[in-house]
Amino acid sequence: MTETIFAQLSLVLVIAAVISIFVRLLKQPLILGYILTGIIVGPALFHLIEAKEAFHAFAEIGIALLLFIIGLGLNAGVIRSLGKVVLLAAFSILAIISTLGFIVGTAFGFMPKEAIIVGVALFFSSTIIILKVLTDKKEQNRLYGRIAIGVILVDDIVATLALVAVAAIGSSGGMSFGEVALLLGKGLGLGAILAAVSTQILPRVTKAFASSQELLFLFTIAWGLGIATLFEMIGFSLEVGALFAGVSLASLPYAIEMSARLKPLRDFFLILFFITLGETFGFSNLGDALVPALILSAIVLIGKPILVMASLGLMGYTKFTSFKAGIHLSQISEFSILLVVFAHETGLVSPEVNAIITLVALITIAVSTYLMNYDAQLYKVFHKYLRPFEKKGVKADHKAEPPHQLVLFGYRKGGHEIVKAFRDMHKRYIVVDYDPDAIELMEHQHIKHLYGDATDYELLEEMGLHHAEVVASVIPDFMTNMMLLKYIRKHNPKAVFICHATNHEEAMMLYKHRATYVMLPHLIGSEHISSFLKRNGSDKKAFEVHRKKHIMQLGNTALH
Repeated sequence: MTETIFAQLSLVLVIAAVISIFVRLLKQPLILGYILTGIIVGPALFHLIEAKEAFHAFAEIGIALLLFIIGLGLNAGVIRSLGKVVLLAAFSILAIISTLGFIVGTAFGFMPKEAIIVGVALFFSSTIIILKVLTDKKEQNRLYGRIAIGVILVDDIVATLALVAVAAIGSSGGMSFGEVALLLGKGLGLGAILAAVSTQILPRVTKAFASSQELLFLFTIAWGLGIATLFEMIGFSLEVGALFAGVSLASLPYAIEMSARLKPLRDFFLILFFITLGETFGFSNLGDALVPALILSAIVLIGKPILVMASLGLMGYTKFTSFKAGIHLSQISEFSILLVVFAHETGLVSPEVNAIITLVALITIAVSTYLMNYDAQLYKVFHKYLRPFEKKGVKADHKAEPPHQLVLFGYRKGGHEIVKAFRDMHKRYIVVDYDPDAIELMEHQHIKHLYGDATDYELLEEMGLHHAEVVASVIPDFMTNMMLLKYIRKHNPKAVFICHATNHEEAMMLYKHRATYVMLPHLIGSEHISSFLKRNGSDKKAFEVHRKKHIMQLGNTALH
């Protein structure tokens, strides 16, 4: 029996690490390992967690960070670009799956409020699981992948409304109409203030913070948790406040970098959230929860794909696209668990409902992971039975263009010459810089840009650097260029990589690690390399000839 919080936390994390290794060997999502850890360390088995309040606080921070980051990435433009299909699929699932969940809940004796919450919980699909699988398969830019991502963005918006509704209804036995109106008025008022601050003040203030990566990180956490606390003080939940805090920053040029910086911290606290969730799971409820959980799981695993296929079929998409999009939405979400946990805390649902939804999450996440990983094989088996879901004159699935074919890191020291070459190549490009002055300059010059750090691997993955044909860096720091080079050679070995060095030794070291070309300002600068890019584009053979001549020249210079 451990006494200190530190000892308890250490022991729980060690157990989580061991269980997660076995879960990964079984090719299951790690979220299952975390929940299983909670069951093992909880009162159901070994009862190792005594500092329940501390672990509950850790879990709340994890939830707040999750919703804050979702808010940072909430992009209505993605939904608009996909048009009617995303909304039709999302609201078909919401209407029919939620109704089926309500009917099943009522049949098992749930109160009407409980049955409604169960039905809504079945609607959400897991943002974390879907994006992880799509990214691992590098299929997030396929048509079905973009549709699935669009649907889960609608999920996030509906989840926001659901959390607001639970906050309004669930306060100690319910709220009167006047109290609900007052709460909504406060929320609208605070929302209006946030909107004004995010458009008029934050763009100027965050530029000052962005001059330091550490200061930007601190500001981001302070803003997210501070706004969440303000919402809680006026009567909403921390979850709703954290989500709106993220949305208020989403339009800033630094939003992606903010999100990338917070993700490791979010992951740590989310591990503790799911462990705490598992810790509340009791085997005493398992017998009563099993049958309704299996029925609800069947509704999710079978009903969601059928509804998505029917919706996409009506819109003229292929059975291949609709099948794979449906498969990727065939689970419930961390939001589902969060909604029911929050509803339980506010007195809207019983512990039995909490246990049922947790079990549904375990079942559907585990099964859907297999379905997603083997979707191609499943399609081969079932494709001849899917003809009713496809109309004539279908919209074929195809790979979308890579997010950015040309990427430049840094701008102030010679980057403008390379940008000119990129524009002349008539391919999609982007410039990445973390200097706020450079960001402001590029905004005025209408250059496509992204605020971020070249050494931030989370950011490199999010921006899809593995698709790039040419990656150039005018950053003078040797270690930054070396880290960037190693990342590209690991994830995108075919890309042309051009970078900067300040002396012969650095240049030779970069060449040793397979840099395509290294610029030395006193020998060859960005003007020359930009001319070369205009003539040869991403032709690696042309660069290879140039590279060998340069290495020979460097060797001769070193001898002298």
